[in-house]
Amino acid sequence: MTFSLSKRALVLACALWASHGAFAADAPKLKFATSLGDFVVEVYPDKAPKTVENFLQYAKDKHYEGTVFHRVMDGFMVQGGGFTADMKEKSTRPPVPLEASNGLKNDRGTISMARTNNPNSATAQFFINVQNNASLNAPSPDGYGYTVFGKVVSGMDVVDKIRVVPTGNKGPFQNVPLTPVSIQSVTLVK
Repeated sequence: MTFSLSKRALVLACALWASHGAFAADAPKLKFATSLGDFVVEVYPDKAPKTVENFLQYAKDKHYEGTVFHRVMDGFMVQGGGFTADMKEKSTRPPVPLEASNGLKNDRGTISMARTNNPNSATAQFFINVQNNASLNAPSPDGYGYTVFGKVVSGMDVVDKIRVVPTGNKGPFQNVPLTPVSIQSVTLVK
């Protein structure tokens, strides 16, 4: 009987591992071509289905082409997806609901949705954590947290180049790269 329980536990563990591995292999990947190089992000529709669907639609619609990383804070994150180089905000679709309580953490290399003080205000803007930012995990910092929906799986060295560019103020905007870091395309690679 002890053998049977161990065997059963082993079968269950293998099944869980296989199903997780199968999903990870099937997770959509998107290549960001930027003025400082390319990086690839893997997204997790099982953890943040509405967020991922929204992000994939913006990529498909070529919304991100010609936008910039408009907020860069070394030791925190790099944010993009909403503004052109002249700091004109692009129009967006309606926001998606917050999916921050999905078990994913705002760790280095993860991609999350930017939002206002309204927890359900995320549209097209995203940020990549350049360090572990536990203070952004649900329910911090405001009772809601920020939705993590994927991670950088290659090209983190490019994200690190972005995080250290010189920044300054541009009108009412702070932490804006002095030389624009543009997103040339975001394309599905798998």
